[in-house]
Amino acid sequence: MDFSWNEEQQMLREMVRDWTERELKPRAAQIDQEHRIPPEIIEQIKELGFLGIHVPEEYGGSGLGEMGLCIFMEEITRGCFSTAVFCGGHMSIGGNAILLYGSEELKQRYLPKMVTGELLACYALTEADAGSDAGAMRTTAERDGEDWVLNGSKIWITNGDVADLIVTFAANDREKGTRGGISAFVVEKGMEGFRAGKREEKMGQCGSSTVELHFDGVRVPDKNRLGEVGRGFPVAMGTLDRGRLTLGANCLGAAKEALAVSARYASERIAFGKPIAKQQAIQTMLADMATDIYAMESMVYRAAWMCDQGMPFSQESAMVKLFCSEALDRVVDRAVQIHGGMGYSKEYPVERMYRDARVNRIYEGTSEIQRLVIARGVLAQF
Repeated sequence: MDFSWNEEQQMLREMVRDWTERELKPRAAQIDQEHRIPPEIIEQIKELGFLGIHVPEEYGGSGLGEMGLCIFMEEITRGCFSTAVFCGGHMSIGGNAILLYGSEELKQRYLPKMVTGELLACYALTEADAGSDAGAMRTTAERDGEDWVLNGSKIWITNGDVADLIVTFAANDREKGTRGGISAFVVEKGMEGFRAGKREEKMGQCGSSTVELHFDGVRVPDKNRLGEVGRGFPVAMGTLDRGRLTLGANCLGAAKEALAVSARYASERIAFGKPIAKQQAIQTMLADMATDIYAMESMVYRAAWMCDQGMPFSQESAMVKLFCSEALDRVVDRAVQIHGGMGYSKEYPVERMYRDARVNRIYEGTSEIQRLVIARGVLAQF
């Protein structure tokens, strides 16, 4: 088996790493403090073609698939988790929903402009009373001639106030729930009755916007529907399968950066007359961090390869999301411990890394939901 990167993948990694080190990482603390990504950073991301890495060439993208997207996500997260989340909301879940389930007309209309960043996307599934239980959603979609009329609200929507396209899930038959009662639509921000609410103040990933969305009699043409009527739940889950892979790559990149800064600090920090890196207790923590990272990397890219090969990967995607999000928490906790009191100070990046890490066990499916998905897959085999 060949586990080496091909030339295109290696060039992509080097390009993203170079830009991240030069432009993004020096501004990560500012992004966290100001709760915003500077417009010039977003413009650079657009100009460098990063937003179309996984999109097929026929729609203006680079055609590097899920492997390419995971490489990008890993490297950019090493610089700033908030910026990576902005990209993921647009590319991985917002964009992939249209790429995977949109009609050819929708893909031709939206994807080329999404690749350039002229149009930004988000993914609106979660509601106040419908988080893990997505089938309990109260946002409704009623057919009216050639249109659908949407009413309701969503919460915790990444990019919701900056997106031009809102991939929205609504109940067309609440009694049927996830079994034929949910449909998916692309809502444009200029459609009458749509508005974004306030930004949430969060523990971590503070630079990415997370907002409420409101739909008050929003009329959406039927041609903006994704998939068949009543088949919105499979659209949501199929999109999240890919989202969980890239989230695993985010966790991998963050873990690698935490290990790097911890190893450097341990080599420089003197205690008891020598660098703390020479203390066996510190070496044990570094070893455990490196072992978790090796497992994370192996899982992420094997599952991404399966995705690109057209193989079933839903169970593997859940495993990636579960393991990588929990492993990252172990890694950043040890990073703070190695730094001691300095790790609790905002002057050092591990304090931000610690806060940024925690939500990964919650969004795009909690660890508890991932375990249910995995267990169902296991039981189906026997």
